[in-house]
Amino acid sequence: MKKMLVGAIVAGSLFAGQVIADPAPNTLSRIKAAKVINVAYAPDSLPFSFVGPDKQPAGYSIDLCKRVIARLGQAVGQPGIKVNWLAGDTQARLQMVRSGKADLDCANTTQTLARLENVDFSNLIFVDAGSVIVRAESPISRIADLAGKPVAVLKGTTTEKRLKALLATDLAGMQIVPVNDSQEGLNLLNAGTVVAYAGDRIKLVGAAVQGSNAGKFELLTEELSFEPYAMALPRGDSALRLEVNRALTQVYQSGDIETIFAEWLGKAGRPTGLLAAMYLLNSIPE
Repeated sequence: MKKMLVGAIVAGSLFAGQVIADPAPNTLSRIKAAKVINVAYAPDSLPFSFVGPDKQPAGYSIDLCKRVIARLGQAVGQPGIKVNWLAGDTQARLQMVRSGKADLDCANTTQTLARLENVDFSNLIFVDAGSVIVRAESPISRIADLAGKPVAVLKGTTTEKRLKALLATDLAGMQIVPVNDSQEGLNLLNAGTVVAYAGDRIKLVGAAVQGSNAGKFELLTEELSFEPYAMALPRGDSALRLEVNRALTQVYQSGDIETIFAEWLGKAGRPTGLLAAMYLLNSIPE
């Protein structure tokens, strides 16, 4: 009787585990049935992901994403598949992917361990660093000079998290001013409400040189953080991740990445040694 009871408890435990376990997502099947792919992107993250003059998503990450979308369309037997673009900030995009509203995220999203608790990521698509821009006439020349001063930063980003860590250790009295988009941060900096605007280095350069901003700001040489960008994907969907990484590998190995880089980042020069190594290390052999 005791053996039968133990056996029943074990079997019941296994059955209960099967009942409450979340099933792995099958994004490819959903895309095939719907004949549409939902893609989250950033509307204001030049030069990676933004709304272009034709009111369509454009940028380095978007060009990469279009290659991925083409591969996914082939994988589900839907060449030229319809794309539903969903604009949002970092937090909104990650939530879209987590909830299933978006099938993937194509922007300048940093892969972190904390984010991996809720979503998966593709192979890396770029490596950047967090930094700070100040007004051209500003006496601030290093990160340490930010102590006791107001600094704008995009809310919900890894740069904001890094600034909070520095506030607790090295930058006593610094006032962190969260903003919703880069234009808000630049407006506060231009008005003198804050002394600096912190963000990803390449994005800061793009924001500081466009239009009427040209010549108004300077980028500090120091770096705040390391930012490895990747495409956010639904957690646990290995089939989708395989096809996304297959597409990225093809872009890296074919040399197509050079065309994409030149289009959006060529003015900054050739890829750094670190970025060139990233392309190589994120190309998966067949």
